[in-house]
Amino acid sequence: MDIRDIAAQAGYGVGTVSRVINGQPNVSEKARKRILAVMAECGYEPNSNARYLKMRSQTPVAVFVMGVGNRLFDDIIGPLQARLAEEDEDIVVTYLDDDATEVRSAIEYQQARHPKAMAFLGGEPRYFAESFHEIEVPSVLVTNSAADLGFANLSSVTIDNEAAAARAIEHLWERGHRRIGIVGGSRTENNVSAQRLSGAEAALRERGVSFDYERDYEPCSFLERDGYDAAQRLLDRTGDLTAVFALGDVVAFGALRAIADRGMSVPGDISLVGFDDTSFSQFSVPRITTIRQSSVLLAGRAAEALLAGMRGATEATHELVPFELVERESVRDL
Repeated sequence: MDIRDIAAQAGYGVGTVSRVINGQPNVSEKARKRILAVMAECGYEPNSNARYLKMRSQTPVAVFVMGVGNRLFDDIIGPLQARLAEEDEDIVVTYLDDDATEVRSAIEYQQARHPKAMAFLGGEPRYFAESFHEIEVPSVLVTNSAADLGFANLSSVTIDNEAAAARAIEHLWERGHRRIGIVGGSRTENNVSAQRLSGAEAALRERGVSFDYERDYEPCSFLERDGYDAAQRLLDRTGDLTAVFALGDVVAFGALRAIADRGMSVPGDISLVGFDDTSFSQFSVPRITTIRQSSVLLAGRAAEALLAGMRGATEATHELVPFELVERESVRDL
């Protein structure tokens, strides 16, 4: 009899049985009692030497980064690594293409490398809902919320993306802008860009404007080149825009160049607001007005969640950290 037989008789997954056998805390008391009872009934005795060797062979904390061009995630990695290093913990960073399934990649990594813990910079909750039950180690999702998923070993740290996007629209409205276009991301349910779109749409609706996605929104990946192309497509069909809200700073940088290449200026002809406050946004010309989500704060809270899990915390934590609108040079009054 092996662990798969125990899982089948107990009615739980192999990952849950493995956590019980290895004494890990992130298992419900009901599941633990049931699995231990089945083990006793069957006379199952795990191989303690094998368990010891597995624990000894665990590799550093695995950090999975969605996309290769997201500057916010690059800004998070440094302080995350520094905080974990204070506790003598190392990290290994894996960059995933935008079309990769982050949880499936993590499951394969877990089987091959046995990390102590995992951090996901970016990721869609729907993929976690489908497959995260196979992940055995303490984990944290950064820049999106896992609060509704119910996994005891998956914490999350994020901002209120809807409220932040609404604040960006509010700022443009306060400066006199009524024709506002949006570029970046997609409308896929539950992803971060969809949350930002929802917040922007709600802010416009509160002001009596029904946002026209076919006319005034252009999706794209979070890359400068894609932001450039998306802004060109948006401006080709909407000649009356006075402002553009980019759902990420990297998209804003592309839009800034696209506007310049059309013989226009920011903010002289079109105002521009970004999102994230990545390190480059204060060095562009003009400097970009943007929504700041603090990379240092996100990294610090993510590190604390991971450390708590590695020290035996039995419950996940879900934090909303504050954001702020940073006014620079890319928005003018009308």
